[in-house]
Amino acid sequence: MTLSVVPVTESFAAEVADVDLSAPLDDATLAQVKAAFATYAVLIFPGQQLNEAQQIAFSRYFGPIEDNLLAYNKGQRFRVDPELIDISNLDPDNRIWAKDSRIRGLNIGNQLWHTDSSFKYLPALASLLYARAIPPVGGNTEFADLRAAWDALLPAQQERLEGLIAEHAFETSRRKTGFLDFTDAERERLPPVPQMLVRTIPESGRRSLYLASHAGRIYGLPDAEAVALLEELMAHATEARFCYEHRWRVGDLVMWDNRCTMHRGRPYDDQRYVRDMLRGTVSDVANTCEQVGIVPPRSAAAGV
Repeated sequence: MTLSVVPVTESFAAEVADVDLSAPLDDATLAQVKAAFATYAVLIFPGQQLNEAQQIAFSRYFGPIEDNLLAYNKGQRFRVDPELIDISNLDPDNRIWAKDSRIRGLNIGNQLWHTDSSFKYLPALASLLYARAIPPVGGNTEFADLRAAWDALLPAQQERLEGLIAEHAFETSRRKTGFLDFTDAERERLPPVPQMLVRTIPESGRRSLYLASHAGRIYGLPDAEAVALLEELMAHATEARFCYEHRWRVGDLVMWDNRCTMHRGRPYDDQRYVRDMLRGTVSDVANTCEQVGIVPPRSAAAGV
């Protein structure tokens, strides 16, 4: 069957119909999904009815499921299958989380512009977020097209960025929201890591910035200059002309390419309304430096 792919924006986000993600996909259908993904980088599949196993199975079409960082903590309780990332405001007993809960403090960082798992030495390729319950107001997700942001830079600006390596760390983004309560296991498993500042997406051949709130340094630049450059690029990449804001509906599955997009969750009344969403996240093929044959800086590679 031929899928219906309807652009939401000219070349960034698209809705996909005529496919049931709860059932196995044949090769032809999967090829159509992957072709649309290479073009748009954000795909919306409305009206899906998925259990956890089905969401995991669909995610695996795009790569291996990455590890859940909360699983680093001994004795951690999970509300859902830990192969999925629980992007909800519910505790393990399905109650709305306490205002002072640790996980709530940790997840506030999701409201910063980021790309998933760039703070891991092996970053994420794609994320697939499924809406099981949504608040009546708020809780949208914004996406930024880092390919279009790269294309809009002047040639001299692009030349300046080529070959630069940024240091990404989970603590960098969370400190921006005032969260400091990291466990020893999290610190041990999530040291700062190197990632290319510019990369090429193999399926489309398009060049893209690779940015996130997790980035805090650029190797070879003084810290003040690096921070200023990162802030300048983040402001440029999140201009309205590069962005799409998704208003969720129950049954939406939205997948995005972490290699060339950023996203952020928008606020909602998380002490009043339930927002129950699960994310499948698949790993990239290698660290971004390794993908282009660059030996990562020693200080960042140590311990990974």
